Amino acid sequence: MNGTLYGIGLGPGDPELMTLKAARLIAAAKVVAYPALERGDSFARSIAADLISEDADEIRIPVPMSVERAPAQAAYDAGAAQIAERLAAGDDVVVLCEGDPFFYGSFMYLFARLSDRFDCDIIPGVTSITTVAARAQKPLVARNERLTVLPGPLDEVELRSRIEGAESVAIMKVGRHLPKIRSVIDDLGLTAKATYVERASLPEEVVLPLSEAPEKAPYFSMILLAKGTDPWL
Repeated sequence: MNGTLYGIGLGPGDPELMTLKAARLIAAAKVVAYPALERGDSFARSIAADLISEDADEIRIPVPMSVERAPAQAAYDAGAAQIAERLAAGDDVVVLCEGDPFFYGSFMYLFARLSDRFDCDIIPGVTSITTVAARAQKPLVARNERLTVLPGPLDEVELRSRIEGAESVAIMKVGRHLPKIRSVIDDLGLTAKATYVERASLPEEVVLPLSEAPEKAPYFSMILLAKGTDPWL
């Protein structure tokens, strides 16, 4: 009998923001898989480190951080093959994923390769967007407002168009795209309504008005832009 594949959402980084179910499954896991930098550590594993049993087998999936998708696709192919071998042997496999597995989560690439052959159980996690809003103390949306989620790598023209037509905006994956994003928001006259947050929930967290944001941003950074259209707030 095949094992079950568990996609575990770990939340944004603070281990205390993991759900009870996620913590229970990780602590009981005999096989734990997680993505890692090709030449570095695994952020996902670091979040769950205190819960992983010393006896657990670990499957490290080194994923290249490259604009070219082929190397990363090959890494997920290889990782899925290792996981499939354990599932076919009857072992349950817990896959760690920072944030939520199905919200820009790395787990979805393994799910796409394995879900047609094995039973899967997805454990949702606290998303970076809700964490950033909480840490910045900025409500995301109220009543009938619409929330628009935008990836930072969008080109300048599309980014401007999307922001202009939105009521509340969360711009993710800011990183090296900060100068472009800041320029667009400034040109639209919305800088005063924007908040910059990096590494939300971690000890090195930074929360600033966008006007005071640093020149360079890490990958785990976000900008919240609330136009304040709800008259009740």
